[in-house]
Amino acid sequence: MIPRRFMIIAGETSGDMLAAELVRELRRQICVMDEESSASNNFETHMAPIFFGAGGPHMAGAGVKLEFDLTQHSVVGLSEVIKKYFTFKKFMDRLVQLAVDEQPEVIICVDFSGFNRRFAAAVKNLVRSQKGEFHNWSPGIIQYISPQVWASREDRVYQMARDYDMVLSIFPFEKEWYAQRVPQLKVEFVGHPLKDRHQGLPLSNGWTPTDAQPPRIVLLPGSRRSELRLHLPVVLKAFGKIRSILPTATAKLVLPNSQLSGLAVQLMQSSRQTEGIERQVGGLAQTLGKSHLAIASTGTVTMECAYFGVPSVTLYKTSGLTYQVGKRLIRVKSLTMPNLLADETLFPEFIQHQATPENIAEAALSLLQNPKRLELIRAKLASLMETLGQPGAAGRAARLILNMASARMPQ
Repeated sequence: MIPRRFMIIAGETSGDMLAAELVRELRRQICVMDEESSASNNFETHMAPIFFGAGGPHMAGAGVKLEFDLTQHSVVGLSEVIKKYFTFKKFMDRLVQLAVDEQPEVIICVDFSGFNRRFAAAVKNLVRSQKGEFHNWSPGIIQYISPQVWASREDRVYQMARDYDMVLSIFPFEKEWYAQRVPQLKVEFVGHPLKDRHQGLPLSNGWTPTDAQPPRIVLLPGSRRSELRLHLPVVLKAFGKIRSILPTATAKLVLPNSQLSGLAVQLMQSSRQTEGIERQVGGLAQTLGKSHLAIASTGTVTMECAYFGVPSVTLYKTSGLTYQVGKRLIRVKSLTMPNLLADETLFPEFIQHQATPENIAEAALSLLQNPKRLELIRAKLASLMETLGQPGAAGRAARLILNMASARMPQ
């Protein structure tokens, strides 16, 4: 009996975690289905499913056989992508060939939209070109986490409708957005994975100047090397300025892996801004639950800050070329997702030339020295989290994937 085969691709730290959670849930649901088949005397049960593809350590820990670690090569921005064009081309070719050799029934693309969109198109074009009596492999291709096509380059939605069989969304407004433009593309809102990942952990309990404890700030400069090089020196100087006004303030610099932690050490030594700062790898959820304020890059991590009720100041810097191109394409008012979901500036945001130590420190101090504003932001963040669905996102995503896989199987 041939085991079920799933190919899964994630190229960033956040996607690696999402993919690992999804794989574990797929395994669990397949096991339940087999037990139910056995109990009803239906002996068409399956061998243990096989998961393979490209990703990072979380996926490897979930039992995914990795062709290579794609998360080590994550970049953002036009100039950064151009520099690594031939590296990504080599990865793309290897993964397309892997798909052809292994012929999975489903290919799951997790976030990493630029690479995954091109990969999906390459596989679909190959399948279309080989239709015939002896070419019946036609995998379902699913994008888990909708790319932010609603923020820029809206025309990409038509390519998605051509090459994806389903998009799984974690934000409630996206399903209607797609329905208005490409109603033929199946889009399902599954809820936000944060509701599962951090369920039961304590949220930030707030802070006011009257408290005996000093303000605790978490520094989150990014999960890519390029982000760390551009953001960390600015963030360190901003904290230095905060500490000059609030000398008891302390900070934790949280990095997602040891490689970035090593780079952070070098940058901290160069900046000589280390007083009051503790560096750590991982443990972000526990740190946010004990923090009063965050200074963070405008990525996925801002949603984690929102989940834990931690008011934040956000920033983003990139290369000059990427910035000039991006500002002509981006159509949303903010790069910080909690601001977009709330349709107001809950988190002060500073982009490119505005992302200076002075601006960031001033915004942070304005929050820390205004207890009523801090409390109002926390209340609005709590209301915002209620809009993101109930726990069980990975379970709902797995069920939709398996339902689609079953529907595509020959009868």
